[in-house]
Amino acid sequence: MNTQLAANNVQQSAKNQKSEIVVAKFGGTSVANFEAMSRCSEIIVADNNVRVVAVSASAGVTNHLVTLCKKEISSDERVENIAGVIAIQDAILNELSLDADLAHGFEETIKAFKALASEPLKTKQQHDELLSFGERLSSYLFTQVLRLNGLDAVRFDVRQVLKTDSQFSKATPDVAATAAAAKEHLMPLLKEHVVVTQGFIGSDAHGQTTTLGRGGSDYSAALLAEAVNAKSVHIWTDVVGIFSTDPRLCVKATPIARLSFDEAAEMATFGAKVLHPATILPASRSHISVFVGSSREPERGGTWIEREKSQVPGIRAVTQRKNQILLTLKSPEMLLASGFLARVFAILSEFNISVDLVTTSEISVAITLDNAPNASRPELDQECLDKLAEFCHVSVENNLTLVALIGSEIQLRQQQVNLMQVLSDFNIRLICHGASKHNLCFLVEQSESDSVVQAIHSRLLEAQHAA
Repeated sequence: MNTQLAANNVQQSAKNQKSEIVVAKFGGTSVANFEAMSRCSEIIVADNNVRVVAVSASAGVTNHLVTLCKKEISSDERVENIAGVIAIQDAILNELSLDADLAHGFEETIKAFKALASEPLKTKQQHDELLSFGERLSSYLFTQVLRLNGLDAVRFDVRQVLKTDSQFSKATPDVAATAAAAKEHLMPLLKEHVVVTQGFIGSDAHGQTTTLGRGGSDYSAALLAEAVNAKSVHIWTDVVGIFSTDPRLCVKATPIARLSFDEAAEMATFGAKVLHPATILPASRSHISVFVGSSREPERGGTWIEREKSQVPGIRAVTQRKNQILLTLKSPEMLLASGFLARVFAILSEFNISVDLVTTSEISVAITLDNAPNASRPELDQECLDKLAEFCHVSVENNLTLVALIGSEIQLRQQQVNLMQVLSDFNIRLICHGASKHNLCFLVEQSESDSVVQAIHSRLLEAQHAA
């Protein structure tokens, strides 16, 4: 069964058998220490519908694990980072005592972590195995915290149900296999227990540990919600929902109460870091609402993301994604010729390079690529450039930022005329609009991007709210 057909079947099943189950996901800061875990346990106690809980690694752990995956670290650095991981766990353990079943599993997991982390890794699979320990360890601790608060909680290894291919470091979920495994292994537990499991990780057909890419815990929670036909997935983080822009950049940024799936997908894709972009895929196809809120301040509410079309036309948010490349390919042979773009994209595909924005003229095409330090796709390397240069002139610009205006039914009317007035003070390298009514994107110099976002938010969004 292909992936699309499997997704369609799961979607139809979700429509027919929607339950009251809620899947809750808690990020790294939400499970950073015993105090944070205790706050999160109160959220779960207050909502009887929460039956599945997916946790991230405690804050700081993943950074240590990423360092341990590097080949070039010294023995002293290796010892230091292993100790760093254990110290974060021990700080939580100082506040509670694990039940026998959890204590045994935790100790065995620590032993396995030390054994793997003590030597340089030899395979990509070992890389994923090592990165998985953060979530595996935190889930033992969080299960115990729930038990302390009177819940019948069990720890569950998500690798039993979340099935993927063998593309280590960024595995693709097998929707049909995940649904079947969840029905067999996970669903029977939900009537009697609150199940605590892990985000970010899964397993392939051979039982080997895989990961969904950094930040993939949100995606995991949505996939699990789809597999158990949940009514909603709650993403608990350290901010009160999704804001009109980064509140650290604009003090007058405001949380958005409701977003459509399309708007949320655009925001996540183009730089809003609150939500992993892939989270929207299973939620949208299976009609699962998504809530984003703060585990520190749950009483303040948050953002609901739902399938319904937004009732608020126009621009609702502005985001930015730094470390972008502008690749411009120019050839007189492109004029009135067919096949030029096909040849370009065939080469980019060969090097596993994903394109974000595209604009064309009679004899050139401009393409934006993500060059973020932790991007899953490879950087634009010389071999790829050489192949492109065989049939066109190649120009590469770095240190750019993609700024995106997100909303509903965005059209070049009065508000966008005002936008052009705002942007007249800055050097704009590329504008892309029309492919979607939910975004208007452009590239600016990275050194100016914060100022651009602040100017747009002040002149358009804040003025709009004031009116």
